[in-house]
Amino acid sequence: MIELYLSQNKNSKSAAYGKYYPRVSYKQTPNIHDMAVHMAEHNTPFSEGTIEGILRDFVKCTREQTLMGNTVKVDNLAIFKVSCIGNGCTKLYDADTDKTISASIGVVKKTDKTGPAVGSLKLLAQATGEYTREELNKDGRLSWTDKAAEQILTAKGGSTNAPSGDSTPDPSPTGNTGGNTGGDNGGGGDDDNPNEN
Repeated sequence: MIELYLSQNKNSKSAAYGKYYPRVSYKQTPNIHDMAVHMAEHNTPFSEGTIEGILRDFVKCTREQTLMGNTVKVDNLAIFKVSCIGNGCTKLYDADTDKTISASIGVVKKTDKTGPAVGSLKLLAQATGEYTREELNKDGRLSWTDKAAEQILTAKGGSTNAPSGDSTPDPSPTGNTGGNTGGDNGGGGDDDNPNEN
């Protein structure tokens, strides 16, 4: 079950000012070891250690393949690929400085007309197979966090007594700060409401 909390746009300059948007309340961030333990509990003949080793090798090889300019497709999950954020150079060649646009990562100074073409690289994961948007919409089950349910009840004029449990979202419940490409607020408003923030 995916639990949702409510986030209100507080940016008075936004067209979406005052609107409420649902956000996914992430509960845990299992790492490779946690996933290996979980997978080993599914009546597999492989041990936790074997599974963890395979997963670590898979991560290493996926990184290697994407950095070679390949895409890696994990059937019914995602296609992983590296993308670039461009600098937007105004010229391919600047005769005044005798510089050409370069296939490199860096910053173009305000006074420069050309320079490094790429500002930074990023990893993208595109859903595929049974994990596409259509499949997620079909299979996903949603509910409100206790806090969101209380907000809705209060708006209706009902009791303001909070249900048991605090469902204040924590962007990193396990303290794991790496590896989450989705982010805490990727649950709705960002793509569908570009003026939200």
